[in-house]
Amino acid sequence: MEKPIYFKDSEDAKLFNELRKKVNQRVEAIPENRDLYIQIKAIILPLVYFGLYGVALFNAEKPWIYILSFVLLGISLVLIYLNLIHEAAHNNIYKSKRLNNLVLQIFDFVGANSYIWKKRHIAAHHAYPNVDGWDTDIEQSGLLLIVPWIKAKGVQKYQHFFFFLVYPLYLFNWMFIRDFRDFFDKERVILKTQGAIPVKEKIKMVAYKLFYFFYQIVVPVLFFKVSVGLALGAWFLQVISASIFALFVLLPLHPLPDNAFPKLDEKNGLPFSWLHHQFEVTNDLKENNWFVRNVLGNFNFHVAHHLFPNYSYLYYNEITEEIEEFAKEHNLSYKRFPIFTALGKHVNLLKQNANNAYYILEE
Repeated sequence: MEKPIYFKDSEDAKLFNELRKKVNQRVEAIPENRDLYIQIKAIILPLVYFGLYGVALFNAEKPWIYILSFVLLGISLVLIYLNLIHEAAHNNIYKSKRLNNLVLQIFDFVGANSYIWKKRHIAAHHAYPNVDGWDTDIEQSGLLLIVPWIKAKGVQKYQHFFFFLVYPLYLFNWMFIRDFRDFFDKERVILKTQGAIPVKEKIKMVAYKLFYFFYQIVVPVLFFKVSVGLALGAWFLQVISASIFALFVLLPLHPLPDNAFPKLDEKNGLPFSWLHHQFEVTNDLKENNWFVRNVLGNFNFHVAHHLFPNYSYLYYNEITEEIEEFAKEHNLSYKRFPIFTALGKHVNLLKQNANNAYYILEE
């Protein structure tokens, strides 16, 4: 199938070159090599994760310490994703691609799959954000409808009433359904950009999944005398806490009613140039403090990431200053909301989609 084509606009190409020049000059003027901080995190965060696992095992006779350790494992899993996995996929931690790939493989040890996730993120989400049928991040699940111009059917008409029951299951779906479907279901979006998946990657995916459940559940039960109920319960709470934390950070950045979900025309063309597309489908968050910048991987500055994914998040504060000023000067659709406002807007999107507001407005 032919891939989507961005609207050709020579003026927008010139605009982006101008913005890129400003951003490059701004970053080059920063005297320190901030990537060193991520390289330190690449050592510390995995140690924290497996350290918490050790604390849980050696306190197996104390259920509350065991449970708390597993809940904190879920939080550290998300921090590893935000600070390391995401940056390694863009080769932003080390100059060596081999070292970045080594960091990326941490994802395999925590229940996900590094191979298919990188394909989803780079070849689908970054290539065509918010484009239905091409962005894997908005691929329709059946339960919830994210894309406004698709008509709600069945339970989707009530999604704004039950979404809070579905979202905590986000990582369960990822581990048990999404990865497997992306590897084996020929109808999945990822195969439009990926093509055939090597057999060795399929074997690797299944093997790592089995290893993950072995050390998370079987090892505590067999070797540390943890009851099956406690082992399963603590693991369940780990994944619930990780799902809520992950979506708290990720949901406010694309699927909002203020952002576009561009439709392809009959020739697979998109209505915006690449530059305008990034502004139309992405927003930033107003929060900008030490915790957001250093713990949450600067996901608050998401426009900068989509425009300049080759820079690590440690430079996004300055890059965003350049983007915001440039957007005002050239009337580009730069959007920035407080996080709870953005989360509220996401709920409004679910409500509008459930009520088929798009079709009502069209009529």
